[in-house]
Amino acid sequence: MAALYVTSPQAGAGKTLVCAGLGRQLRRDGKKVGFFKPMVADIKTTAKKSIDSDTAFLKRILALKEPLESLCPVIGGQGELAGKVKQAYGKVSQGKDVVLVEGVWRQRPGAKPIETSYEIVEALKAKVIIVEGYSPEFSKAKLLGRYGDFGERLLGIVVNKVPRSRLEAVSEQLSSQGGEVNILGVLPEDRLLFGLTIAELAERVQGEIINDARKSAELVENFMLGALTANPGPDYFGRKANKAVLLKADRPDMQLAALDTSTRCLVLSGDVPPIYAVRQGAEDKGIPIIITKGDTTSVVNSLEQALDKAKFNQEKKLPRLAEIMKQHFDFPALYKGLNLAG
Repeated sequence: MAALYVTSPQAGAGKTLVCAGLGRQLRRDGKKVGFFKPMVADIKTTAKKSIDSDTAFLKRILALKEPLESLCPVIGGQGELAGKVKQAYGKVSQGKDVVLVEGVWRQRPGAKPIETSYEIVEALKAKVIIVEGYSPEFSKAKLLGRYGDFGERLLGIVVNKVPRSRLEAVSEQLSSQGGEVNILGVLPEDRLLFGLTIAELAERVQGEIINDARKSAELVENFMLGALTANPGPDYFGRKANKAVLLKADRPDMQLAALDTSTRCLVLSGDVPPIYAVRQGAEDKGIPIIITKGDTTSVVNSLEQALDKAKFNQEKKLPRLAEIMKQHFDFPALYKGLNLAG
């Protein structure tokens, strides 16, 4: 049985996304896959936490039978950490070929997060994958300097959210550099993977869906702001597909123009219902309308915050993820590193 520790120095780099992609492919290849996300903290000062959404998502897509509290235990940071981690890990690793271990939620009190990661990796004798968000300053030398202490346990690095315009250049740059760090994947930035559903969008902007609530689970890939455009039309709104368009409630001309393009929903600021023509047009085309009380500036701010915190937690995103991982991740190197038959 192999333990694979997937971690990152950055919040939102894509640990859950990588775990989901790896887990689904391993299961397709006939492997029995487990998941483990230890929350290392001082329990005395840690408030009772709600169910971890990432763990609930992985439990669902990997069809795991273990309870959430076993998959994502809170482990006291004081005292001997290795024994506590191994004991908790034993509850979820029985009968598994591979257990994906998502990096620590919180470091041992008085220690840096990376130091806590070293302790867990050694306790579980795990191999390590680091997920790095894209930066123009990437180099293998910098990565080795940052993570070299993992030594032979470091299986490789995944560079995530690379702009598609830079994907080929980054891949060539990293592959041409020498060094001991293995680049397992260079994954392109994809708006769908961190998109919001229409229902999530309505919640984040404190709005109400006034029609076609049945489509609230549809994913929004792009966002457009029409309020600053003097004379918008289908050509302008047609620049992006599968989008939410944020508009002032008193601009039905913009609303009708947006409805003539690939639009997932309209978000109208100002707490004023749309005119009949707009509402009827949206009804005919099955496009939900969200009414929100906030002004345009406040709604934009809410959207920006929502996008910054967006998670990979929708099963509708899995086909796109599988396609990206198949094209851009080195699965043969993973299998070799974990001593698994392909």
